[in-house]
Amino acid sequence: MKVSDYKNIYMIGIGGISMSGIAEILVNWGYKVSGSDGISSNITERLKKKGIKVFIGQKEENITDDIDLIVYSAAIKEDNPEMIAAKRKNILTIERGNFLGELTKLFPKTIGVSGTHGKTTTTSMLSCCFLAANMDPSIQVGSLLKQIGGNYRVGKSDFFIIEACEYCDSFLNFKQESAIVTNIDNDHLDYFKNMDNIIKSFKKYVSLLPSSGYLVINQDDEYALKIIGSTKANVIKYSIKTKANVYAKNISFDDKGCGKFELYQQDDCLGTVCLNVPGVHNVSNAVAAAAMALAYKIDFKYIQQGLYDYSGASRRLEFKGFFKNAKVYDDYGHHPTEIIATSNAIHKTKYNESWVIFEPHTYSRASEHKKEFAKALKDFDHIILIDIYAAREKNVYGITEDDLVKEISVYNSDVIHISNYEEIINYLASNVNDNDIILTLGAGYVTKIADMLVK
Repeated sequence: MKVSDYKNIYMIGIGGISMSGIAEILVNWGYKVSGSDGISSNITERLKKKGIKVFIGQKEENITDDIDLIVYSAAIKEDNPEMIAAKRKNILTIERGNFLGELTKLFPKTIGVSGTHGKTTTTSMLSCCFLAANMDPSIQVGSLLKQIGGNYRVGKSDFFIIEACEYCDSFLNFKQESAIVTNIDNDHLDYFKNMDNIIKSFKKYVSLLPSSGYLVINQDDEYALKIIGSTKANVIKYSIKTKANVYAKNISFDDKGCGKFELYQQDDCLGTVCLNVPGVHNVSNAVAAAAMALAYKIDFKYIQQGLYDYSGASRRLEFKGFFKNAKVYDDYGHHPTEIIATSNAIHKTKYNESWVIFEPHTYSRASEHKKEFAKALKDFDHIILIDIYAAREKNVYGITEDDLVKEISVYNSDVIHISNYEEIINYLASNVNDNDIILTLGAGYVTKIADMLVK
């Protein structure tokens, strides 16, 4: 397909972070865009302010005869009423990942940022480096980034920096010159089934890179190293533990948990990098972004500036404000590895006691990683579990919130399950003390609790 052949595009699931970014890019290019989502949100309200017609609720009558292309998110099934209407009207439909792949073909220098964890932050950091160097890239990232005033940017150069998600193999649709692989972990098992299939998917992903491009890969990750032999691209290894093509040395952290380190390229010390985001995992993300920026000959001073300028993306250990003199943070982490990284970052800061409000994301993940979630959460002083967020799934796994509470209590007895958000606010109001830290954690609706706490 050629994107230019279609003028009136309808998007089912337009409120998703990636779908909304695509919608705004298309509007900037002069397309007529409309769409629908299951619920109203800050994102759907933002789209409406941009002049995009958004229906809340998906109905057959939303699909009008003037629509010539429908883009739908992976969560949308064939029995969706709008999909049924599209089929009846013979309107071409294309899944979000496939359509995003078509957009990447419009840019000679697309750089994909992939990996099970750290994609959004690394995409954001790399974008900040390119912006500091005035490279004028187009950008699409899976969160709201302050430097671009949203989750997308339309530039005038050949560069397109894009977050490349592996779920449903969607990143295999992308035409990229170069790619970063931050790590490979056992996630999205509802689709991949096992680790071998995940590794196979990443091998195919890097095999699509041209010999003229670059593969920046995490030398500290055992699974990432397994895919190197599958690419024709120039391989650049990075590390925060040992020598590599690009690596960090003399890492330290300030009172806020933010990292400072010396950046090396081979045996040359380029200088000191100071970060404005906490956690050792963000040092690794920064080195990955720096390695790709260096591959494109960006001067170190701009890398230094870009990494310092990055103060976090929305929902990535985002400081929201105060509740009863306790700091409130919000984080998207929904896999045990991500939770461990967030926990480590939190525990490098100064505070009194820590409270985490955790929302398990999908029944399959809750069932598969029950014990790992319990271990990942154990270092928080107080744990509040809210209801499992179903997302695209039905509970065919038989997992319950009580099962998770029992598992967590093996490692930390201070755990309670509360469904009602107002009850959670009241519980915290009675128990939180000055200089405590409260963290809302998960990829679903739990972020609303952070907003309720600081309003």
